[in-house]
Amino acid sequence: MSSLNSPDPLIDANLAVALDALLTEQSVTRAAARLHTSPAAMSRTLARLRRTLQDPLLVRAGQTMVPTPRAQALREEVAAVVSRLGALLAPGAGADLATLRTTFTLQMADLVGAALAPELLRLARQDAPGISLRIRAEEMEAGPALRDGRIDLEIGSIGHVDPETHVEELVTFRMAAAVRPGHPLTEQSLTPARLAAAEHVTVSRRGRFTGPLDTALAEHGLRRRVTAVLPSHLAAMMLAARSDVVCLVPTALPGAAPSPLTDAATALGLNVLDIPLPLPPLTIGMAWHPRHAADGAHRWLRDAIRLALRAPGTA
Repeated sequence: MSSLNSPDPLIDANLAVALDALLTEQSVTRAAARLHTSPAAMSRTLARLRRTLQDPLLVRAGQTMVPTPRAQALREEVAAVVSRLGALLAPGAGADLATLRTTFTLQMADLVGAALAPELLRLARQDAPGISLRIRAEEMEAGPALRDGRIDLEIGSIGHVDPETHVEELVTFRMAAAVRPGHPLTEQSLTPARLAAAEHVTVSRRGRFTGPLDTALAEHGLRRRVTAVLPSHLAAMMLAARSDVVCLVPTALPGAAPSPLTDAATALGLNVLDIPLPLPPLTIGMAWHPRHAADGAHRWLRDAIRLALRAPGTA
């Protein structure tokens, strides 16, 4: 079969598309209509193709045009080249999830990972069985990690503001106090003074003892006693379930739909108490680098995160 590769000047993509239209239609007028151009412009393109390939390609036979032997030999190859170009340049081409084999690395807090992993794995088995998930703790600064490709997606309270990072807010919670059944705080209405008098456990990767609750208590002239600082939300909740310490947990805003992120305290048997203080809400979002914005597999991952956050009872 003849080839488009030759010592002649290279045929650019537009010429390849025009050649495919001419060889398919065998008419300058119909090829021009197919490519939404004028017959005069198509005639000039045909002349250029003839010079480049050193062959007349289409010759008149009565009222029609017929391909030369060279043109007939090129027809299938040209059609395949144009088809490959179309597939290569098609915007937003979706991934073949059924055959996809890849691993996504997600960074999130342990509470978020425990809540979302079951539903994410169920969706992967359903839609993309070749996908694996690597969930990492919040151990890296997410901005550079996203930029360098060490993580594919960050999920949690997004603190960094790198200008190129895409951030989507997913769900907002209010913070509540969680205590074991029979805890003294469950015996009467919870007041700021009674809350401050209890022992507390906080969660901080940097070992910090204070947070927004301390600011709110200070406005009432109160100060709580933090007896333990843990790096893990689940560890803090388990400590609260087995002792008299109080931990903070996310709970749904009034009127909001339940989320698997609010189920962990109930699963551990903790009582969740409304805090009688104005605390800032906790917003969970996801962040990703713009190089993944149009990738079909990554779009599936982001959709799966949205679905998992709405799925009941997955924690």
